[in-house]
Amino acid sequence: MSGGPLIVQSDKTLLLEIDHPDAQPCRMAIAPFAELERSPEHVHTYRLTPLGLWNARAAGHDAEGVVDALIKYSRYPVPHALLVDVAETMDRYGRLQLANDPVHGLVLRALDRLVLIEVAKSKKLAGMLGAKVDDDTIAVHPSERGRLKQALLKLGWPAEDLAGYVDGEAHPIELAESGKDGAKPFTLRSYQREAVEAFWAGGSGVVVLPCGAGKTLVGAAAMAEAKATTLILVTNTVAGRQWKRELIARTSLTEDEIGEYSGERKEIRPVTIATYQVLTARRGGAFTHLDLFGARDWGLVVYDEVHLLPAPIFRFTADLQARRRLGLTATLVREDGREGDVFSLIGPKRYDAPWKDIESQGWIAPAQCTEVRVTLTDAERMSYATAEAEERYRMAATARTKLPVVRALVQRHPNDQVLVIGGYIDQLHQLGEYLDAPIVQGSTTNKERERLFDAFRCGEIRTLVISKVGNFSIDLPEAAVAIQVSGTFGSRQEEAQRLGRVLRPKADGRQAHFYTVVSRDTIDTEYAAHRQRFLAEQGYAYTIVDADDVLGPKLPTVD
Repeated sequence: MSGGPLIVQSDKTLLLEIDHPDAQPCRMAIAPFAELERSPEHVHTYRLTPLGLWNARAAGHDAEGVVDALIKYSRYPVPHALLVDVAETMDRYGRLQLANDPVHGLVLRALDRLVLIEVAKSKKLAGMLGAKVDDDTIAVHPSERGRLKQALLKLGWPAEDLAGYVDGEAHPIELAESGKDGAKPFTLRSYQREAVEAFWAGGSGVVVLPCGAGKTLVGAAAMAEAKATTLILVTNTVAGRQWKRELIARTSLTEDEIGEYSGERKEIRPVTIATYQVLTARRGGAFTHLDLFGARDWGLVVYDEVHLLPAPIFRFTADLQARRRLGLTATLVREDGREGDVFSLIGPKRYDAPWKDIESQGWIAPAQCTEVRVTLTDAERMSYATAEAEERYRMAATARTKLPVVRALVQRHPNDQVLVIGGYIDQLHQLGEYLDAPIVQGSTTNKERERLFDAFRCGEIRTLVISKVGNFSIDLPEAAVAIQVSGTFGSRQEEAQRLGRVLRPKADGRQAHFYTVVSRDTIDTEYAAHRQRFLAEQGYAYTIVDADDVLGPKLPTVD
């Protein structure tokens, strides 16, 4: 289609002109299968990758739909070789299938015999395959189900896992949609129901939803489908207790049926909520809590914030392939590049709702993103210029010049609840003193964290300074403003999580605000641009303003 917003290039890059009137529908059309790489002001660059195309295929998108989207929005004729490559890449998914044979047990079955011959000769599969059953089938050692999928993905032939799942120990779980113990009645939103249905049809995999869109409720609904003992893995103890409160309010489960397995308690019950931290704890070089995975005949394993899954959990998960596995996340982006392991071991993406779609339906708050650039003092610039390379980001990110800007931003929102988020403890203590605001950091006890969060929720505290513990799994729906002062270098997942802290819809429908304060002419600015890529993919645009505009006397108050 001539005049479209997209330029499709033979090197598999897609250039999207942001100012084109069809840019938004084009973005929505390509988001399921293309990954955003760069997002400057006017032209965003996406890339087609095999994993992106295989995730799209597993989520129900076919090659014809992908090709149609590229042709529909492309300004120029799409290179024929690229269209052929897209179709052939997507066709690789499922040419090999893992299945259960009534006689031989777990087998690797081929829809293309020559592919089976090719992979069977690979040294990467040594020890995973058993005897040949027939020309199209080879037996597989059951313990190798996960590792075989990892190896096949690396060989470029991702297997479709149709081997099924054990039901696990039955346990009655129902959603309490009519309300329970004084809780308000509720119904699953359409996208939550679609997410559960897509997950259940596949049996394992990942549901991608924005922060604030109710991923916990998707997990609860999946548990109600499974009606079985469930192991829930979460990022920290506070997140685990939020899960527990939500399950008690939204399901038929009682407090006695839900156990906490953390650094503080070791309870194993029909529904057990464990932290990644305790499961990856070692003593004498050995993981001391691995028995939890076999403590009960789990019917479902839920991985909250699956993009943060520690590497050892992948190793444990390779042995859990007969259990249904649900990953929940706001973004499949992993800064360690292990998206392929999520695909192989947790499962492919089963459902993905664009953030702007959910926003347009009123389920998350509209958000305005602003980057505020500060100019370092001459002394700060000299310190930065003469610092070792590995120290420069910390120096730029924690510059004292940011402090009055942060205070001015807080003062712009006198009627809002504000989170000030950073990654460096010394800086957070400076901010806490400067703003006269309490601080939540890693060393804050769980009891004190919950006290401060409760005080923030009820409005006793209007401004809260918070470290990286605020990046995920913290339910603070009243927060309407987030001010980011420093982060984990250029982490895209962190940026998404931090914006998510303010996306819960507000009772009066007002807009959320997300500010990131960066030091001009430093690596801080470069990392900020990298962090913003994922949100730009979701349709969020950053306005860049100068610190003087924030500090100036003529700036109007924002409601």
